Amino acid sequence: MALKLYDLSGRDERLRFSPFCWRVRMALAHKGLEFTAVAWRFLDKQALEFADYDKVPVLCDGEQVVTDSFAIMRYLDKTYPESPVLGEGLSYQRVLLFKYFVERSVNPAIFRTIATDLLAAVHPDDRGYFRETREARFGCTLEEFQQPEQGKKQLHQVLAPVRDLLADSAFLDGDAPAGSDYLLFGSMMWAHVVSKQALVEPGDPVDKWFKRMLNVHDGAASQALTVRDI
Repeated sequence: MALKLYDLSGRDERLRFSPFCWRVRMALAHKGLEFTAVAWRFLDKQALEFADYDKVPVLCDGEQVVTDSFAIMRYLDKTYPESPVLGEGLSYQRVLLFKYFVERSVNPAIFRTIATDLLAAVHPDDRGYFRETREARFGCTLEEFQQPEQGKKQLHQVLAPVRDLLADSAFLDGDAPAGSDYLLFGSMMWAHVVSKQALVEPGDPVDKWFKRMLNVHDGAASQALTVRDI
């Protein structure tokens, strides 16, 4: 039975911007696994009742249902062990550490840069929910929270070790991309899809890496619809 991935969609159903869903998309491409993407929106909670979960990604593999992006990547490694994404032992521990780095340092900087761009990308019916939940989290309006120059400066600082690594390596995981690459790439795609702003300067090692990532696995991400195309 074909794999099915519930994936966040925006104001255009083809606009897919979830950083966590992009992690899974790239892991599936890494393993050469075909899947059907099911468009899902923030308020469509009922559609995920079968998973006892209220957010995406959700992966259905026959009768098996897996939630949480990192858990899905782990599941794919265990169920389809050829071409590991996260690996085991020390490799797994290191990519787990990188996951925390991306979620706690990279994502906040990106969100501060693109908060209102995200709001505009969300389906109109979901914007009230998106605004209410995020403003409750941050204690201010999205317009007040978005500080692009501050966000980019923060991102430049937190990506310093990544930049140093990519100055000498094509990918974070070596000569070919794997789990760490997909974790960071998912977050960079978040901004790439919804915003016309450049997160990093052209020619920066992170920018060159991102462009390489767009073209891996037969360009799995290169054809993604962005706000530039709408």
